[in-house]
Order: sequence, then C-alpha cells, then structure tokens
Amino acid sequence: MDTLLEGRVVLVTGSSRGIGAAIAESFAKQGAHIIINYVKSEQKATTFANYLMETYQIDAIPIQADITNEDSVKRMMDAIIEEFDTIDVVVNNALYGYTFDPDERKKAWELSWGDYQHQLDGSLKGTYHVCKHAIPIMKRKGFGRIINMVSNLVYRPVIAYHDYNTAKGAVLSYSHNLAADLGPFGITVNCIAPGLVYPTDASRRTKEEIKDAIIRETPLRRIAKPEDITGSVLFFASNWSNFITGQTIIIDGGFTNK
Repeated sequence: MDTLLEGRVVLVTGSSRGIGAAIAESFAKQGAHIIINYVKSEQKATTFANYLMETYQIDAIPIQADITNEDSVKRMMDAIIEEFDTIDVVVNNALYGYTFDPDERKKAWELSWGDYQHQLDGSLKGTYHVCKHAIPIMKRKGFGRIINMVSNLVYRPVIAYHDYNTAKGAVLSYSHNLAADLGPFGITVNCIAPGLVYPTDASRRTKEEIKDAIIRETPLRRIAKPEDITGSVLFFASNWSNFITGQTIIIDGGFTNK
C-alpha cells in the first residue's frame, strides 16, 4: 500500500461504472477514502461503495450530483465536508454520454452549435463547477491534486468527433491555465488523455475493424482496458508528482507519438 495516498479523501466524478469505477477502486486499494459521484445510477453507486468499504476497509460514500448544475455540485461539496471535513484529490471523469461511431457521427457541416454546447457543458462546464467548489477547500489547507480527463483525440483526431474533441481540447486549455493560478497554493492540475478504452459504455459500438486498425498502429499491440488508466491517475495524485503540474499523460499504448 502506498502510504502517500492512504487516508486521502478522493472525489471521482462519474465513478459508478467504467473508467471512473476503475479509478475509484485503484484509490481504495491504496487506502484512500472515496466519494462515488453519480447522476442516475443510485443502486449501482451504493452497491459499489459498499463493495469498496468491505473489500478495502476504507470509507466510501455515494453522492448524487449533476456536475453541469452548480447548485448540485455545491451540495455535493457540502456533503463531502460534512462527512470528511476536507477533500484532497479531485478526478474529473464524468461527461455526457457519447457514442463513438465513425459511421453515425455528424460531419463538420452537419453539426449545430447546440451539439458543441452539449459537449462543452458536459466536459468543460462540469469540470469548472467541480474545480470552483474544490479549490477553496484545497487553498485553505495548502494542498490539492486536480486530475482532469481529456482524450488522445485532442492530439490525433483520427476520427473527427468534432464536438467531443473540441470540448476535451477546452478542458486541456482550462487545465493549463488553472495550473498556472493554483501552483502557489500547493495545488497541482494535470490531465490524463486515454485513447480507446474497451469495454466501456462509450466504446460499445466501436466496430471490430476500427479496433483492429488501432491495434495495428499501437506499439503495445492492444487496446486499453479501464484498469490501464489508473496508474497514471495515482501518480498525479501522489507525492511522487509533487513538482509536476500543467502536464498531460497520453495513455494509448504509443498510438499517439506526440
């Protein structure tokens, strides 16, 4: 167990399933206390929180909050402070549902501004709300770790998911600026940029020929699993990354050679 993370209070948004759940469990394995954020999946979040507590002997609580609604986020933060009296790590993983289907995607000339706005709300607005209400807590204690999920498609848009990729690019820029402002307070801000992760709800309609093409161009010759994302998140959350901020780790097996 990494005692650098033991006892830390960690919020992972959108963590009742998929990548978020894998991240939450990786923290629990290290002895951190976990807030499982969800929007609709109350039973799944509650079952998962109970599993984490029984398996790893840590505290885990499910909290419902729509991160695109600031009042909802404020209530979540108030509940976290009431339960734990602090927050050490925020992993902004939640996003609006998006189906990665190259045949069904809208082309540039078919998109409305509403399509862009929907993804900007889910990615950038949601991340902004969570950070806004976590920052004062972290500033008071002179410590904090903010880890934002972006995408390798920001660097290599092999399929032009315009609205999704643009929103993730906005989160990347927001994170760089946030890192510049928060560094003097002992708060780091970094990003994780996964490639295709399978199986997840978002990747369920990815065709076999697409997966095969990605595997052929990936030096490690496979597609990431949710568990492949967790190590870099733990690194950014730990004291091993004390002097790293405003950076991004691309997790795609070498598919993106930036």
